[in-house]
Amino acid sequence: MDALPIDDALPELLAALGQAGVAVLQAPPGAGKTTRVPLALLASGLVSGRIVMLEPRRIAARAAADRMAFMLGEAVGQTVGYRIRGEARVSAATRIEVVTEGILTRMLQSDPSLEGVGAVIFDEFHERSLNADLGLALTCEVRAALRPDLKLLVMSATLDAAPVALMLAAPVITAHGVAFAVETRWLDRPTPREVRFERAVTDLILRAVAETEGGLLVFLPGEAEIRRVAGLVSHFLPPGMVVRPLYGAMTLADQRLAVAPEVDSEAGRKLVLATSIAETSLTIEDIRVVVDGGRARRARFDPGSGMARLVTERVTRAEADQRRGRAGRVAPGTCYRLWTKGEEGALAAFAPAEIEVADLTALALELALWGGGAGLAFLTPPNPAALAEAQALLHSLGALDRAGRITAMGKALAALPLHPRLGRMLLAAGPAGAPLAALLSDRDPLRAHASDMTLRLEALANPTRFAATHPHDIDRPALRRIADEASRLARLVPKGSGGVLSPAEQAALAYPDRIGRRRPGDAPRYVLTGGKGAVLEAGDPLASVPLLVATDLDGDPREARIRQALALPEASLRRLFGAEIVWVNECHWSRRDARVLARQQERFGALVLADRPWPDAPPGAMALGALQGVRDLGLDALGWSAAAQRFRARVRLLAAQGCDLPDMSDAGLLAGLQDWLLPVVGGCRSAADLRALDPLAALQAMLNHAQRQLLDRLAPSSFATPLGRQVPIDYSGQSPAVELRLQELFGVAEHPSVGPDRLPLRLTLLSPGGKPVQVTLDLPGFWANSYADVRRDMRGRYPRHPWPENPLDAAPTVRAKPRGT
Repeated sequence: MDALPIDDALPELLAALGQAGVAVLQAPPGAGKTTRVPLALLASGLVSGRIVMLEPRRIAARAAADRMAFMLGEAVGQTVGYRIRGEARVSAATRIEVVTEGILTRMLQSDPSLEGVGAVIFDEFHERSLNADLGLALTCEVRAALRPDLKLLVMSATLDAAPVALMLAAPVITAHGVAFAVETRWLDRPTPREVRFERAVTDLILRAVAETEGGLLVFLPGEAEIRRVAGLVSHFLPPGMVVRPLYGAMTLADQRLAVAPEVDSEAGRKLVLATSIAETSLTIEDIRVVVDGGRARRARFDPGSGMARLVTERVTRAEADQRRGRAGRVAPGTCYRLWTKGEEGALAAFAPAEIEVADLTALALELALWGGGAGLAFLTPPNPAALAEAQALLHSLGALDRAGRITAMGKALAALPLHPRLGRMLLAAGPAGAPLAALLSDRDPLRAHASDMTLRLEALANPTRFAATHPHDIDRPALRRIADEASRLARLVPKGSGGVLSPAEQAALAYPDRIGRRRPGDAPRYVLTGGKGAVLEAGDPLASVPLLVATDLDGDPREARIRQALALPEASLRRLFGAEIVWVNECHWSRRDARVLARQQERFGALVLADRPWPDAPPGAMALGALQGVRDLGLDALGWSAAAQRFRARVRLLAAQGCDLPDMSDAGLLAGLQDWLLPVVGGCRSAADLRALDPLAALQAMLNHAQRQLLDRLAPSSFATPLGRQVPIDYSGQSPAVELRLQELFGVAEHPSVGPDRLPLRLTLLSPGGKPVQVTLDLPGFWANSYADVRRDMRGRYPRHPWPENPLDAAPTVRAKPRGT
């Protein structure tokens, strides 16, 4: 065998696995880790049972098994075999079993001890698929609890190994070097926006063909782009150059044609147009050149469909490096990139882990089947809110009970290799549900048509006749692909299973959270079972139906636009969900009517199926409805008297200075509304009733006896003048304030204050005519400094009133001097 960069690292790797039982291997693209490591581990004698190696894709699993079997001089299925969805090539002699990532989850769920397995290898872990993250978490728990002898190895080309090594407490082994050098060539200038992506890729391919020798591997986002580029480039290629598509939906025979050497081509060159499945674990013969279109298609949770959808995004630097390495697998090569060198700095370093952005419904189901998963260690823990939302959906599908435990339905759904929504549909409808399930799992083949899904079902059943009667654009390749998927799904359930369900009933079982009832009014606006709003186009044929199932929404969080739906008769809703339809007695505040309404409603989730008055609603329920009105309108809806406002301000002043008193801020009062306002709001039915309610008594009741004494002592409601007159203190400003005649404070040498912090009162000193003459927070300073000027000015204006030279020696008064004195 030819030497590869991984060979030098194998002794250190085997020693680490022999000593620690776990290891993380970093090896650059083309280093040979996928085929050399399992064979070396088998030959070392460190593993007594089978070696199970995970690959992210079916084609990679087949190719890895083929290559290792060839290296041993055997056929696949002997020492080396593989298992993927719907296909297995293993035997009793198989020691290395290459599987796709979901297969390991099924193995662990059926046999947590992994009996007969001596080692598990996670290859290409940098892709961070949801199944790989889950498989690693489950394997770690099994190793810790049941199988300490189980060898565990994580391998990657571009992953930051430190977090994985820390989680596993594993040594990191690094293989240095690459198989062959690769020259990178960027664009001289960015591609103009008006140039279509496929045209730009085609131009770059033709440049690469002219400038290089050997086969070319072109990375494109998906099957549709592969078909379009193939159609464009085929007219300009040199004679004898063969175009080979490579994507996941192809047959095994066609995939092998793309991977194997070309034997019939005169020029000996081939052009492989591939998706990201060619990034990892594949050595494609004859490839010397890579053309990277710079785009990748990833699974993202789509709020519109309620499931994962593929979206096209720019590649990351790690993915670009992985793709570049394909050109140096068997000889020195060249990589062309459809972006400038300056644009490269804007690329993200790594793609986000799928667990961060994908639909977590399937993960939540697997965790429930495992027993909850509370103690599992994930490299990236799932978002708690997203996981809770997924669990709520599973509950509505009947997969989890109210305690979050898996049900018999949940176990049946976990056994099906498709989204739980579609699994629920197939289990209920049998093979008859396959066409709708296939349509819902793919992009819309009739985007120009109205929302009614029955149109899509008609097109799928007879595309030719539908095209004749509906002169609109029809995506025929998509319909063929959907028809193939429908056939596959129909085979998942036994014939004769399931009941007779209409398409709308099938959709309702898959989307119990998307059943919508039309709101009153002319506009076709709907409220969905989960409480969210949705709207149809005004001219849509379904715009007048009272009930529908929205199978695709545009994801707007406020009011989503319905893109696909089915009309649902109310009788069907009651037949399917009768046990969940309940009568609810409710008193609620009507914002439109500005009053408490007492109603008895028949509900399914947030949908109101019937509504009637509740004439004998109890006072307590009405009072709770009035509290909703206060929350809706705010505290200003109450009839605040001046005394209530002063009382609240006094409490807030002392609370701010650290006294043990209730929180009477707006937020505090609203948070505790039910505790302090409910006892006095029972008679309120409308906004006018609330405006007539003075909350003073309710506020006073919030304080116990000791607190009231504290309040009166430290923040009295009034200031007692030297003459014994009580002057109300205004606590509404930054400082407590009083207004009183200047002469009434004669003889007062200390400034009055309130609170434990002795906050000075803001004194507004009035003339005998009641006009302000001075505002002060320092009365002694006023007597010593400003009083002389005030006295000089006031003596002429008010000669009959006393203006002594020394106010501290004078007696307080509010009287004028007798006439003639």
